[in-house]
Amino acid sequence: MLLQQTRVAQALPYYTRILERYPNLRALADSRPSELLKLWQGAGYYARASRLRAAARAIRKEHGGRFPRAVEQLERLPGIGPYTARAIASLAFRAPVLALEANGVRVAARLTGDRGDPAQAKVRARLGAWLAKELPVDAPGEFNEAVMELGETVCLPRSPRCPECPVSLVCSAFRTLADPGSLPRRTPRRPKPHEVAAIAAVHRGPRWLMQQRTEPGLLRGLWEFPGGKQAPGESLPDAARRELEEETGLRVGSLEHVGVIRHSYSHFSVELHLFRAEPRGKYRVTSPARWVTAEEIRRLPLPRATEKALLLLGVGSPEEAQPGQTR
Repeated sequence: MLLQQTRVAQALPYYTRILERYPNLRALADSRPSELLKLWQGAGYYARASRLRAAARAIRKEHGGRFPRAVEQLERLPGIGPYTARAIASLAFRAPVLALEANGVRVAARLTGDRGDPAQAKVRARLGAWLAKELPVDAPGEFNEAVMELGETVCLPRSPRCPECPVSLVCSAFRTLADPGSLPRRTPRRPKPHEVAAIAAVHRGPRWLMQQRTEPGLLRGLWEFPGGKQAPGESLPDAARRELEEETGLRVGSLEHVGVIRHSYSHFSVELHLFRAEPRGKYRVTSPARWVTAEEIRRLPLPRATEKALLLLGVGSPEEAQPGQTR
């Protein structure tokens, strides 16, 4: 689950930490969502953590606590799609199935000289069928691992290391193209949407107002400062005030611009303008929010952008609570 959208070197510290805290399926199924999210903090794609826990609970409820071995059963578990199901089945249970992901698609396209666009389902199916013919039924996991590692370490997306490749002599791209890296054909990427937003760090003495994201989607379950996107024609301070009142019912006095946080997600980038403020008049917070100290903030699961905001505020870095964590 960690290796979905994440390189091995980045995933390893999280893998070790999560297994130390939850050494078996029962412990994972009984975990508190906020605690698991805190251990996952920094790995990104946070929905994977929630689905990991949901899968453990489903295995306990629907399979008597025994991990299912069939691809069809695996695909019905939360967070497990066609590739992950086949990777688990072949690597853990030696099922003779092909686990096809981006590395395998790239390797197959270059070996066969296929000039199709892998974004098209028919092209991926064609490349998968070709690799499946090579799959040894007595060592499917080793084969899948070899194809993935070949793409990860040698058959790179750009500037492939062909002189080091163990199968270069049978590679169509290497034998026929001046630049084997020109395959597979790439669909031009659309520019990422860019958003401008304002967030308000409201404090009363040593306590700061933090709210938890509860809506489905990106960063659900994590804690952050209130805020949101700037409306057309709206100033950034006005955006911060409006979003704060809409989300929490809170009004503030003067706003101090602390700095700008720039962060990139998989599908968009964001420019967050951070304002510091104090509450004004009578107030009653109406959203899932808390007034928390700096020490309490460090124990909450936080998005990377909120960590950056804390550094700008001088509140302290959540990294202090998790020494050695890869960022």
